[in-house]
Amino acid sequence: MSYCDDILTRSKSLHLDECEAVSIQKKIITVRITDSEIAEIKHNQEESVAVRIINQKKIMSGSSSSVEKSLLDKVLENGPFAVSKNFWKTLPFPAKYTAISKTYDSQLENISGSSAADIANTMINSALHNDIIRISGSLNIVSENFHVMNTNGVDCTDRSTFISGTINTDSQTGNTPVSGIGSICSRTLNGFSAQKIGRESQEMCTSSINPKKIESDSYEIIFEPYAFGELLAFVFASNFSLKTYTEKRSCFSDKLGNNISNESFTLTDDPHSPEGIGSKPFDDEGIPTSPQDLIKSGIFSGLFSDSFEAFKNGTNSSGNAARPGAPMGRHAIPIPIILPHNLKVASGDFAKNDIIKNTKKGLLIGRLWYTYPVNPERGDFSCTARSGVKIIENGKMTSAKSVRIVHNIKSLLKNITAVGNDSKNILQWSSLPSITPTVRVDNIVATPL
Repeated sequence: MSYCDDILTRSKSLHLDECEAVSIQKKIITVRITDSEIAEIKHNQEESVAVRIINQKKIMSGSSSSVEKSLLDKVLENGPFAVSKNFWKTLPFPAKYTAISKTYDSQLENISGSSAADIANTMINSALHNDIIRISGSLNIVSENFHVMNTNGVDCTDRSTFISGTINTDSQTGNTPVSGIGSICSRTLNGFSAQKIGRESQEMCTSSINPKKIESDSYEIIFEPYAFGELLAFVFASNFSLKTYTEKRSCFSDKLGNNISNESFTLTDDPHSPEGIGSKPFDDEGIPTSPQDLIKSGIFSGLFSDSFEAFKNGTNSSGNAARPGAPMGRHAIPIPIILPHNLKVASGDFAKNDIIKNTKKGLLIGRLWYTYPVNPERGDFSCTARSGVKIIENGKMTSAKSVRIVHNIKSLLKNITAVGNDSKNILQWSSLPSITPTVRVDNIVATPL
């Protein structure tokens, strides 16, 4: 922590206009699972620092993976090459922020490698089944201490913990190979269930045995939380960034304040959700966070930004400056980027089983792969469902083979017909955290693979 003080003291002695210093101490335990057993337990301890200097409207920055007393001076060497950003206003000033519950757990911070192995073995054992030939996956446990200071008086510290586990199961029973996945992420040990991860993966896999090929047609698609979370992270998120919106690269550009979805749908960026992987009291510039609606009862209601992009567009930061790290938490990136904290779909009134019972001709999708925008400005996207696919006929389900969906986010939002009450924390691999229930969408064409 004193290193940030040293940087700011040095910057003041040089009479620089503004300076920001960030430090992160991080501990990571990773358990890797292959061939139905623990293959590796890895411990990493990291310390990283970053500096951002604004002098004469020129922004200069640098970072280091170790405490380097000369970092500030090295950053200043780039001064002659920097271009003034005349729209820049100021780094944040101190402000009160709200403490968030269930984002730190001393049990996780102090957990041993043997205890992590016990959790991983419980994940494996819960997935065992006579029809399952292979179990793979991972367990990641992260604890960190994040500190951001600047010459305007900001001095914010956040201690955080994270745990995330995933189990993949494979079966060759029946007419074609099938697979399943179980995944849980949380901020406390009490919010995590190793047994549930393995059980969900086993159930998805074994219930998918002997799948049938579907007909290419329009269906009511029921996206379970893990599948809809992937859409939120890879298709939805970027459209609500102030940068994307003002550069006309959002499919909703110029639609702020307009109706863009079914009125039953509300999407919030919620940094105050207990157990949320992206929950934090202040953003990575030190600006207090607060929940904000992106879509409110169908109306396009908000955008998220950091200071740089906000000043560029003549407004104020929404508190969404991020310095993301892997596998979770932060990293000392010198220039923050704009990201949502937790993309949260407001829970609806329907139980998942009731949504299924009321579906006449549909598909249940448990997992998506290869999800990406095809034409972001239009809202077109593509994805593949290879696991946990079920044909629904008058509320009755049978397993289905893989399908491909090429669709449009604007059409998807307009055709949401049911939102479940089974919200779950979702974190895809190398992705953005979300909190979402099951969501049903009508009039989606699915084609067999």
